[in-house]
Amino acid sequence: MTDQAQRPMVFFTAFEPSGDDLAGAVATELRRRDPGLRICALGADRLRAAGAEIVEDTGHEAVMGIPGPKVIAAHYRQLKRIGAWMAEHRPALHVAVDSPAANFPICKISRRLGLPVCHLAAPQLWAWAPWRIRKLRRRTDRVLCLLPFEEQWFASRNVPATFIGHPVFDRPFDAGAVNARIASFERGEPSLAILPGSRPKEHARNFPLMLDTFRELRRTHPRLRGRIAAVNAEGERRLRSIAESHGGWPDGLDLTVGDTEAVIAWADACLTVSGTVSLHIARQARPMIIMFKANRLAYELLGRWLIYAEHLALPNLLAGRRIVPELMPYFGGHERLLAEATALLDSPEAMAKQRADLEQVRSLFDGMDAAAGGADAILTLLGRTGAPAEHAQTPAGA
Repeated sequence: MTDQAQRPMVFFTAFEPSGDDLAGAVATELRRRDPGLRICALGADRLRAAGAEIVEDTGHEAVMGIPGPKVIAAHYRQLKRIGAWMAEHRPALHVAVDSPAANFPICKISRRLGLPVCHLAAPQLWAWAPWRIRKLRRRTDRVLCLLPFEEQWFASRNVPATFIGHPVFDRPFDAGAVNARIASFERGEPSLAILPGSRPKEHARNFPLMLDTFRELRRTHPRLRGRIAAVNAEGERRLRSIAESHGGWPDGLDLTVGDTEAVIAWADACLTVSGTVSLHIARQARPMIIMFKANRLAYELLGRWLIYAEHLALPNLLAGRRIVPELMPYFGGHERLLAEATALLDSPEAMAKQRADLEQVRSLFDGMDAAAGGADAILTLLGRTGAPAEHAQTPAGA
């Protein structure tokens, strides 16, 4: 038997870019603390850079909506390959990263093989179909939570859970570097950031409404300046194409590729789709309106019976109350979005109140480090110790 085969092995399964980023950060910390640990993964560039052996590249696995027959067939073939690989290599621990729909079947394989399982990023059962907690309870040994309220939610349902912090808040904000990057951005009175997401369906659903809202705001606020944050060049092409087919590119609207942090820092307020991007905005305490357009028929037939959370926007969930406008699910034209944006931009008091509330949300993550917390939990599950974390992990007020 080779030395490599004798080393204990952690097997990460990550299926989306955000999961690859999170797993890569934790894997890097694991390797720092325990260089003798072997790491294998279903993942992509970030896990590869962390030194993981990539069993299958899942960099393009993200699927929104209901998958077609070809996708389903490919998924079952992949499950068969993964099951055979796991039976042969016997990981010491399976770390299922986010993406519960993709990971639950692999967790079932792990359980059948008698392997321990850890979930890195809690499935959002508190919001969607909470009865799935029984499945999770059977298929995990511990859930590593990115949001502070999740730990108690899962623990109260007999699922071991640990709050480790969120990677969005791990990296200190470098105001000097960001200010240097936005020095060339033309400012408005006010300046409005538009964050339409990264996926094609997000763009198709939400960006036309954002464009209409911006055009109307320019009529009433002629010195308004907007700036779109595009994740990459492909996203920029898609957004410009949508604009051309939806009345053309508006005056006063600029676009930045690959620097969402700078666009948020430049803005007085943000118009954003739902998701993790709202935490990036909260990190900088910028006032925001969160929206996501949905299909009304699909929502009435299915969605309304699956959603259990009082709030869906992450800042409101973290605050435990409505601190930012959330238009989710959003139906119809841009009129309601325009009314919310106008009310916010025309009220210095509302802007200041949001900033103060978002500062409190940000403070929930003080002293936390998700990569260090994840490595701590994984090494504990393995019964191993490593170099101590360099960051404290005690929440403020604990």
